[in-house]
Amino acid sequence: MEENTTEPALPECAEDERIDAVNEQITLIQKRDGLTFGTDAYLLAAFLRPAPRARAVELGAGTGIISLLAATREKLHDTVAVEIQPAFAALCERNVRLNHLTDRIRTLCADVRDLSAETLGYECDLVYSNPPYMRTDAGLPNANAGKNVARHETAGGISEFCAAASRLLKYGGTFAVVYRPDRLPELMAALHAHGLAPKRMTFVAADTKTAPSMVLIESKKGAAPAMTLTPTLLLYRDTPTSGAREMTDAARAVYDTCALYPIQSPKKKNGRPSAVSEEVST
Repeated sequence: MEENTTEPALPECAEDERIDAVNEQITLIQKRDGLTFGTDAYLLAAFLRPAPRARAVELGAGTGIISLLAATREKLHDTVAVEIQPAFAALCERNVRLNHLTDRIRTLCADVRDLSAETLGYECDLVYSNPPYMRTDAGLPNANAGKNVARHETAGGISEFCAAASRLLKYGGTFAVVYRPDRLPELMAALHAHGLAPKRMTFVAADTKTAPSMVLIESKKGAAPAMTLTPTLLLYRDTPTSGAREMTDAARAVYDTCALYPIQSPKKKNGRPSAVSEEVST
């Protein structure tokens, strides 16, 4: 019998779209002139702890990449991906269908400022978000409306996102977010104002010579104030300016496993934990 070498047919795309193979499990339709996913989205997916029995909500889903990663990595089995822009909500739904995840991810076109547990009909165990980082008065507005909404706080700032998470979560539920370190004071104030106690925080930097460019925070609704600051994740080894960037073993492991959890320090003979290195950069 002659071997069938015909490749599977790709989905139909509009002229302003493209199809990318994210990994061996995910194929993603993205807007050519839209905001494509980057390191922050992948690291937030890795930052999420596995919770296959949890009811989860993503705020500001965009193409749906974070929820797709969490589902294909068996972290989450019941997610509502919320996106305010109708075009991107439709795109997210198409990506869910394309990757055969309609039994795990449902898309909802809605404004996070209007969301509550009553909207869904239940309280959630987990909410996560990669919200807009830029104030409306920061920088020039992007000519592309989709990019402008994704980057600037035109449809709600960090306080509104934290408020939505608090309304959706049950007592003891988790809110995970990736944000910019220069706006960390605002994020912390917003979490506190809406009853979300930071419990775990990880900074991400390009290398040892560069200040962190991202911060990931896991908080819990109604929890007591106590937080673990994990070692900084360094993405690249220090190299000469003319040399190619080489990813650290730690960063490669995060990309390979989609897992970024606290590192347990080994215990000394007296039972006390030994010091944890300040940076994850092996």
